[in-house]
Amino acid sequence: MRNDPQKLLLWMTFIMSLVFAVWQALLNNFVIERAQFTGAEIGILQSLREVPGFLAFTAIFVLLLIREQAFALLSLAVLCIGVAITGFFPQVLGLYITTVLMSVGFHYFETVNQSLTLQWVDKQEAAAFMGKALAWRSAAALGGYASIWLIMSRLKLDYQWMYAIIGSLGLLMVITISYYFPNFNQGEMQHKKLIVKKRYWLYYLLTFFSGARRQIFMVFAGFMMVEKFGYSVTQITSLFLINYVVNLLFAPAIGRFIGRIGERNALTIEYIGLTAVFISYALVEQAEFAAALYVIDHLLFGMAIAMKTYFQKIADPKDIAATMSVSFTINHIAAVVIPALLGLLWLSSPQMVFYIGAGFAVCSLVLALNVPRHPKQGEEVAYFGKVNQDSTS
Repeated sequence: MRNDPQKLLLWMTFIMSLVFAVWQALLNNFVIERAQFTGAEIGILQSLREVPGFLAFTAIFVLLLIREQAFALLSLAVLCIGVAITGFFPQVLGLYITTVLMSVGFHYFETVNQSLTLQWVDKQEAAAFMGKALAWRSAAALGGYASIWLIMSRLKLDYQWMYAIIGSLGLLMVITISYYFPNFNQGEMQHKKLIVKKRYWLYYLLTFFSGARRQIFMVFAGFMMVEKFGYSVTQITSLFLINYVVNLLFAPAIGRFIGRIGERNALTIEYIGLTAVFISYALVEQAEFAAALYVIDHLLFGMAIAMKTYFQKIADPKDIAATMSVSFTINHIAAVVIPALLGLLWLSSPQMVFYIGAGFAVCSLVLALNVPRHPKQGEEVAYFGKVNQDSTS
């Protein structure tokens, strides 16, 4: 086990999901109860949270100084520290600062983790492995939600202690695996400069609309549950619990399913489903139906594995680290702006926020139809936009 890099990937994923799931599950109730947030403040907070994601391209410069494996572990440690101190600053400015710190660790980790996954896992096994990793995320999140129930419901400790305990536990686990696992060979030497290639244009656009659409789900779907339907911490945690139980049961099968039907079909299914879900969010009036939509929404995002395996199949192996850095920035271009703008729109028309989300899903669907049935280097698109020669910058 010590000499298996895939085990390291899974354990890092577990720690990230454990800590981040607790932060996310408590966030809406914490900011409303302790800092009296409205849709405008939560929108600003979420926009600030995405700024480190927008700056993820800078990861390639950090990699000039340290190896990707060490960078991933350091980023995890920063994430844990940011979560650990969140409860000690229940004011608007304090929440903005701790959120940015947590987000720096989270987004750098996700950037490097995706790069290492595409380098360390064979193309034939990638979809199945990512499904397995999604199941590990779900198991970790379930552990996080169980800890919320134990610490807040049974032991009657406050938000402050919940955040501190889970962040400190995550940091201890990061230190442990840092010493347990050796330094693994990264395989193909990676470019240490920013790379943008014309032949990856479809992947870039899919990534952009994925970031825009996901922000509406992450920021406003959960916020709606609390503001419109009055969900408590226990109810929100139960909803997240259902989400991750479903993912734990079905994520490995989703990964294998994508491997069988191909990236184009998988993405088409995802975007048709998400269009219907966002329209339903705009119209829903029953709390139970809204909860069901939230679970379906979360499950459909598991199909996004197909976007990563599509890139792995069309990419030059040396481009992976640099392109992951750039793609994370592309993913967060809209994410930095959308929460703040739509937070203001939310004050007058929550329904319109979700209709905009449906529009993003339709754009993604159109793009997905241009994904080849059997993508590979030289076969990056199916119908239009083919590029004969790389252009880099």
